[in-house]
Amino acid sequence: MSTTFTQAELDYLSQARRLARIATADAAGRPHVTPVGMWHYNPEKGTIDVTGHDFAATRKYRNVAANPRAALVVDDIASTDPFRPRAVVVEGSARAVAADEEDAAPLIRITPDRIISWGLGSEADEDQGRADAR
Repeated sequence: MSTTFTQAELDYLSQARRLARIATADAAGRPHVTPVGMWHYNPEKGTIDVTGHDFAATRKYRNVAANPRAALVVDDIASTDPFRPRAVVVEGSARAVAADEEDAAPLIRITPDRIISWGLGSEADEDQGRADAR
């Protein structure tokens, strides 16, 4: 299981802004999934950083403060004929970073312990996704 992004995954994540979904859980383990539009790969830390408007007041931010695990999926459909979904899923430890700690704005920092991807290559390479994605 890889915890490092492949070049194909980094290329996909750096393309035009994509909507992602973040999954968190509260202290009791109740899941919460929500779309996020403000996220980026942090090459200095090898993490995915998620932020947004009034972020420290959000349920996802509070959830990570109480339960430091999260997952993020970025996906789309490359083609509908034939149908070719593609995605990068990042699962890992998460930390609610306050604005005054390391960054200008509050954020959730996900350190991958599992990265899954599929559909990122050409049609001929479609089955070349990460083995654990199947």
